Amino acid sequence: MAFPHRPDAPELPDFSMLKRLARDQLIYLLEQQHEVDKLYKVENKPAFSSSEQLCFLVRPRIKNMRYIANLVNADKMAGRTRKYKVIFSPQKFYACEMVLEEEGIYGDVSCDEWAFSLLPLDVDLLSMELPEFFRDYFLEGDQCWINTVAQALHLLSTLYGPFPNCYGIGRCAKMSHELWRKLEEEEDGETKGRRPEIGHVFLLDRDVDFVTALCSQVVYEGLVDDTFRVKCGNVDFGPEVTSSDKSLKVLLNAEDKVFNEIRNEHFSNVFGFLSQKARNLQAQYDRRRGMDIKQMKNFVSQELKGLKQEHRLLSLHIGACESIMKKKTKQDFQELIKTEHALLEGFSIRESTNYIEEHIDRQVSPIESLRLMCLLSITENGLIPKDYRSLKTQYLQSYGPEHLLTFSNLRRAGLLTEQAPGDTLTAVESKVSKLVTDKAAGKITDAFSSLAKRSNFRAISKKLNLIPRVDGEYDLKVPRDMAYVFSGAYVPLSCRIIEQVLERQSWQGLDEVVRLLNCSELAFTDMTKEDKASSESLRLILVVFLGGCTFSEISALRFLGREKGYRFIFLTTAVTNSARLMEAMSEVKA
Repeated sequence: MAFPHRPDAPELPDFSMLKRLARDQLIYLLEQQHEVDKLYKVENKPAFSSSEQLCFLVRPRIKNMRYIANLVNADKMAGRTRKYKVIFSPQKFYACEMVLEEEGIYGDVSCDEWAFSLLPLDVDLLSMELPEFFRDYFLEGDQCWINTVAQALHLLSTLYGPFPNCYGIGRCAKMSHELWRKLEEEEDGETKGRRPEIGHVFLLDRDVDFVTALCSQVVYEGLVDDTFRVKCGNVDFGPEVTSSDKSLKVLLNAEDKVFNEIRNEHFSNVFGFLSQKARNLQAQYDRRRGMDIKQMKNFVSQELKGLKQEHRLLSLHIGACESIMKKKTKQDFQELIKTEHALLEGFSIRESTNYIEEHIDRQVSPIESLRLMCLLSITENGLIPKDYRSLKTQYLQSYGPEHLLTFSNLRRAGLLTEQAPGDTLTAVESKVSKLVTDKAAGKITDAFSSLAKRSNFRAISKKLNLIPRVDGEYDLKVPRDMAYVFSGAYVPLSCRIIEQVLERQSWQGLDEVVRLLNCSELAFTDMTKEDKASSESLRLILVVFLGGCTFSEISALRFLGREKGYRFIFLTTAVTNSARLMEAMSEVKA
């Protein structure tokens, strides 16, 4: 579903400027400042080079500093003298310089910075490619990347004009917004007088909505990511997809015409579309039979190359679909989806718990088992102590005691928790709330919530109508709302929040939802009087996901944009999915 936009939909900004800026800065750093003629990939092995100067382009990570220190110290031991340059991207951290000093090589290396924080992966998708952001901030509480987010927003406002309306929810969103505004104030003249190209910005923390990220994806692009892992907009299709003995790296974006038409489609519709596409392609090839020489010459020079390219892409996506089908059939995907839907709707919880126990006992996958446990925990406001202990014990017995620290991480992040005594007061709370005013009920609920951190998913789901009530079967061919990205069972919470705030152009009327999200002090609106904002720019919305976003959320918001006449641009710290989320929390590396 390529989601044809309404005729009045605004045009997207051209992000090729970001690539040019980053490339020119890197060329300047490498060639003019440091006279670099060759780059080596930093790996856990020595870099063999006869060059008298080594330049390292690295992420600001402690392990990278140790690697460089080992290499420099090895040169010293061998009596070799060289110049060493370290270029940090996207920014330089003091902690890294401290490690270089501890290793005794700080005086031997010179440090620089390449502020490359925005990678355009598609016409409407920008990624900071910081998969470590999620663990660093939401588990370790490390705020080092907030400056990078603020700098990225500042760069966008410098290139595309000021943002008249800004909304956000979450602690990280609030801090990023405040730091970004300080940068804007310091360099006030840069955006003054500019006509805004983007009318609204929405910042959202990943921990506001863990549920969506934990669900199995069923739109084509999401399934490709879950099955093959999309990295920097590329995917490696193995021999089982390419029907040869070689793997092939494929760029997945709007330039792939076949992919662009099916990327947002529910998987159940993809085979039908590809079959029709194959028939149309064959019909275009068959046109050659009745052509004269002149027509054949035009066909070969103008159409044949495009048809061959489309045929190649069609074969790849058919191969990918077949591979996904084989894997999902083997995993009994339908039973898995049924269990997830039951958890989301709050039905058959005991049966769902039994399914998870069976999943663990069969040792299907440590990551998948963790994901299901987390989904059960968040949708049920924590596991009852008996179930928590039972599932944890079975998991450690099946997959090994080395996973014990992972459970500690999940608890700290609020992904897998045990119900505390305070949680049993929810029934009392609901009865009391009927006898007092809404304001008083809110205060009572806050008091109960303070006893234990809860997700309040059921109450939020009811307030925002996240579980659609449909008479008969949900029509996935002609979706009626954003729930189609989860087979009509669930509207992504993050997307519903964005939809509601944009409708109101504020958080007004969403006080109860904000409180249930435990974000009473962390939801903000920042609107500036901007007479130069055109009606077109006011329908262009930049959504910033802090901690990662999924392809399901992107598809859902593209659908919303088509329905409401908006165009969404996505800026994320990294594209994520349920497996990446669990791996970030795990202390047992694959």
